[in-house]
Amino acid sequence: MNGFYKNLSMWLVIGLLMVMLFNLFNNQPTAKDQQNIPFSEFLAQLDQGKITDVVVQDRRISGVFSDGIPFSTYTPNDPDIMRILREKKVNISARPPEETPLLLTILISWFPMLLLIGVWVFFMRQMQGGGGRGAMSFGRSKAKMLSETLGKVTFADVAGIDEAKEELQEIIEFLRNPQKFQRLGGKIPKGVLLIGPPGTGKTLLARAIAGEASVPFFNLSGSDFVEMFVGVGAARVRDMFEQGKKNAPCIIFIDEIDAVGRHRGAGLGGGHDEREQTLNQLLVEMDGFESAEGVILVAATNRPDVLDPALLRPGRFDRQVSVPNPDIRGRTQILGVHMAKVPIDDTVDVEVLARGTPGFSGADLANLVNEAALGAARADKKLVEMEDFEAAKDKVMMGKPRKSAIISDRERKTTAYHEAGHAIVAASIPGTDPVHKVTIIPRGRALGLTMQLPTEDRHSYSREQLENNIAVLMGGRLAEELVLNQWTTGAGNDIKRATDLARSMVCEWGMSDTLGPLTYGSKEEEIFLGREITQHKLISEATALTIDQEVRGLIERNYQRAKQILIDKMDVLHTMAGALLERETLDADEVANLMAGMPAEQALKPLPPPDAKKKRRRAKVKLAKEPEPVDTGEEDEEEEEEEPPPPAGRPPRGGPAGTDAP
Repeated sequence: MNGFYKNLSMWLVIGLLMVMLFNLFNNQPTAKDQQNIPFSEFLAQLDQGKITDVVVQDRRISGVFSDGIPFSTYTPNDPDIMRILREKKVNISARPPEETPLLLTILISWFPMLLLIGVWVFFMRQMQGGGGRGAMSFGRSKAKMLSETLGKVTFADVAGIDEAKEELQEIIEFLRNPQKFQRLGGKIPKGVLLIGPPGTGKTLLARAIAGEASVPFFNLSGSDFVEMFVGVGAARVRDMFEQGKKNAPCIIFIDEIDAVGRHRGAGLGGGHDEREQTLNQLLVEMDGFESAEGVILVAATNRPDVLDPALLRPGRFDRQVSVPNPDIRGRTQILGVHMAKVPIDDTVDVEVLARGTPGFSGADLANLVNEAALGAARADKKLVEMEDFEAAKDKVMMGKPRKSAIISDRERKTTAYHEAGHAIVAASIPGTDPVHKVTIIPRGRALGLTMQLPTEDRHSYSREQLENNIAVLMGGRLAEELVLNQWTTGAGNDIKRATDLARSMVCEWGMSDTLGPLTYGSKEEEIFLGREITQHKLISEATALTIDQEVRGLIERNYQRAKQILIDKMDVLHTMAGALLERETLDADEVANLMAGMPAEQALKPLPPPDAKKKRRRAKVKLAKEPEPVDTGEEDEEEEEEEPPPPAGRPPRGGPAGTDAP
């Protein structure tokens, strides 16, 4: 943007200079005291005999009145003017007309054309990104060589993905010492594809490669290839590899390669569009007749399913490095890396935070540490404490509390029984994730939440666990039905998730006794992948009817199962709903105490004392209005101890069970 304003100001200055020169040469010099008079006055003065001498230059007449005052006037094309001057016996002097200067002539002739050319060049440079690239350099690659001193990242800054680091470390060693591998006939890989969900550190790994390798490193995005002009993408691919060959050995990193590497022949028309030309050129450059020796292509994507198969074959992307979400050990390492940049209190336990954040990616953990630091800064703390991390976890996983939301007493009661139903069913069925927190405080789009925290990282689920999840999802609707004798829209999300889960069990995972271990139907594909629009139905009408019956049977069976649990625990349901209406939030220990049959007075923890800062502020206001004896402050010191909020955790796959806002 600074270059844009710089170029714009330059052209404005040039235009102003040309206008000034034009005005300078166009103005005719005149005497300072010379008086310009109308032609009619000139004739009147001439008739009165007050004009004795004139100078005629083209159609301009100048002279001096009889009283010595100089004058000038412009005459029309009148052939009788010379006759009148002679009749009045005026001394007439004649001069040739002034010639226009050559510079002024050239300026007047070429100024519009030069201005148009300058404006065209200026805007073409802006369309191509400026930077001195020239107006016609459409096919130049936008790859930028990474500076070694600008934000250098090494493998020490990357944690939680040790397997991926090992594979990339081998490539760096190959670049540094190729003889070590070539003596046994090994060849350097042509390309490395980093695959993983968003936020797992694929781009960070690429930056670490640039920091570790002592070779040139070029980086660009997949969307940098294709522009509005035909053939630009292929030309930029050629230019990118030409730059790589000149600087070989080197590494070229393409982020989000799925923008240019999608399936060929995709879409409704299946035409050979500009993106496909770019992909074809990329395939040829990676492994064609003239292969780019010493140029390693590193790419990253979170959509490997849409990439063209020719791009993934050995010889092009020889290695596909998976970068998954970290496990508990990886989360501990990642939190340690980010906490090293933040002043941390001794009360912070990294392992407890790692256990309470299953499913978090590296970006999620970085955001967690940042939110905790911001929360501590808002409270004017010098160190980030454990309670700040717990509050940050609640905010990241459940959303910020909507304290300004106005909820009627009837809706609060409905939400309390709904969340109590989820919690009781979850706590009553063996094998479900433990209930971590139950709240009726509106967060995000939900009026209430029941959060279950897994005790360990899971990579697969059994049929029993999935049916338990369906029963827990039905607990909220059943509690409203049994106690309040009503059905509300708050259970809409629960019903949808339970139905989707049951259909997946039947159609994808082969968990139906009637239909057996078969896959029915096909996964929905994007029509622009060129698949879904040409596929035919793979199931008959009778099989589709059986699928619907099996899905309904799964839902009904677990619906009745959850209903029986709530009927047996009706006393606990009333007690827990009343506790939620009173406290609004219950932690895991309080839920366990209520499930054990303890009365609410014994099951619930004592409320924390009011905020000491607010109490002191109220006392100051009171003293300002009405002088009273000064307090010793002993009571305030006792009330400064605040109970930290209960630990929070990551909801199970699909998010916590909750009440949707109607």
